[in-house]
Amino acid sequence: MTKFTFPQSIKSRPIYGTLEAREGAAYLLVADAHGAEAILDVATPDMMAKAHIIYIPKGQDFEDRLRALKPASFYSGPSYSAAEPRLHKTLADARMGLQVYLTGTEGLMGQAMNAAMAAGIPHTAIQTEHRGSVARRMQCVHCKGITEDVETDPFVCSHCGLNLFVRDHYSRRLAAYQGVCIDAEDPGNVPESKGIYE
Repeated sequence: MTKFTFPQSIKSRPIYGTLEAREGAAYLLVADAHGAEAILDVATPDMMAKAHIIYIPKGQDFEDRLRALKPASFYSGPSYSAAEPRLHKTLADARMGLQVYLTGTEGLMGQAMNAAMAAGIPHTAIQTEHRGSVARRMQCVHCKGITEDVETDPFVCSHCGLNLFVRDHYSRRLAAYQGVCIDAEDPGNVPESKGIYE
């Protein structure tokens, strides 16, 4: 259930790989929910001796297994926004040779990648692996509001109430996909919602 093969899409849509152990002076591993499984797959004792793990459980029970890896530093928090100050501090204190691993949902990986890029790490140097939910972080192009964990297409913007079409266009700057009003020319003519990848 935790791995999903994304269909081919447009160029702006992120492509995720599989985490691989690399030599590094330090390691930052950020995960949510089932992303913990990818950390468990890639972890080595040498890596963990220099690792800072930031984990957002989202109702999953991997915390004890992650702690058992004996990372140099471990944080578990209720949400990305709660973990964000710790992530920014870790990136601000980082030195050359830091390896960054992001795994879990697209929303988490996109936001954490933005933080790493703002700290000067090129996106091509950051490893990512999708695990778990395929829900999307969506931005309404009309009101600019962000709706988290969108699983259906179309969906209703949680900010302005418009019926939005779930597009594959991804904004790395916003760490979100773009949603466009689906019934602008024919108000009320909205197709039945279905799962994004159905």
